[in-house]
Amino acid sequence: MTALRLGTFVALTLLIFCTGVFLIGSQGFRFSSTYRLNADFPNVAGLVEGADVRVGGIHEGTVHRIRLPQRPDQNVRVEMDLRTATRNVIKKDSRAAIRTEGLVGDQYVEISFGSTSGPAIANGDTIASEPPLQISDMVKKTNVILDSAQSAMKNVEQTTDNLQVISQKLNSGRGTVGSLLNDKSVYQHFDKAAANLQDDTEALKHNFFLRGFFKDRGYEDPAELKRNAVAALPGVSPSQQFTYPGAKLFAKPDEAKLKDGKAMEEAGRFLEQHPYGFVVVASYSGPKGDSNKQRQLTSARAVIARDYLVQHFKVEDARIKTFGGGKSDGASDGGVLQVLIFPPGTTMPPPKSDPPK
Repeated sequence: MTALRLGTFVALTLLIFCTGVFLIGSQGFRFSSTYRLNADFPNVAGLVEGADVRVGGIHEGTVHRIRLPQRPDQNVRVEMDLRTATRNVIKKDSRAAIRTEGLVGDQYVEISFGSTSGPAIANGDTIASEPPLQISDMVKKTNVILDSAQSAMKNVEQTTDNLQVISQKLNSGRGTVGSLLNDKSVYQHFDKAAANLQDDTEALKHNFFLRGFFKDRGYEDPAELKRNAVAALPGVSPSQQFTYPGAKLFAKPDEAKLKDGKAMEEAGRFLEQHPYGFVVVASYSGPKGDSNKQRQLTSARAVIARDYLVQHFKVEDARIKTFGGGKSDGASDGGVLQVLIFPPGTTMPPPKSDPPK
């Protein structure tokens, strides 16, 4: 009887031990089919080995190892083990980002879904990444905003005092505005001037460059559009060329707002993997419409596409140029954008000296 109880106790103990080992191993995917995936980051923002890897917000893997770069110009490599089933949603155009649980919680890696037409991922592949958000940077920016708000409040108080003084002068009829309120002839003169100003303002409202591009893109200085612009394309053929319909990249036919920057993924990857002399991002519109507006539109589109390539791929900023070609008989109504890659040794065309008109 004693031997039976002892045997039962030993069997239960082994069962509990094995169950615990299996559960712990399941958290680390020791008993699941996995594959290795890599991502490079400029810094890992406190991420540690063994951290969660989430796909669509679901825990589907762990950080296997974090490798320090061998040179200062390299990035930190994060090696991840993921369940094999995630290959259905993770593609080569997926992106990895380091997130924080709450404001001060643990760090984990979030991998986005790839596109339905994206190439399948393979064991050991490296996907693109996004720079991690630093809480310290957020705190600094918050402090700057608070300081600006405090200064603004002081200005409001000073403005209130000035308004009281101005109000007293208006009531007494002093100054130009005081005369406007009390002298009918002065009022008629200003009324005529206001009518002329209204006509000019209405004309500006219909100007594409001020109405659309300035408002949506924030380029309040036309010089921004010629910062990297060239006067003309080189007289030689490019070694590689990527052509994209404007309707695929941009939201509307008459706007420079980027709709699908990922469509230029092939061009960006080519620039990362092959040597080149320089690149010209050239944009053209269809043959219809006002020539001046179309020249402004194509210049803006070339700048927006260039900014996307510089921000999302490892390219040399100084060697990426823009060219707004304006109207072209060979382009459709939605326009066309080309990434023209010229080989090393090609003479770079001169910069554009005048702003787009």
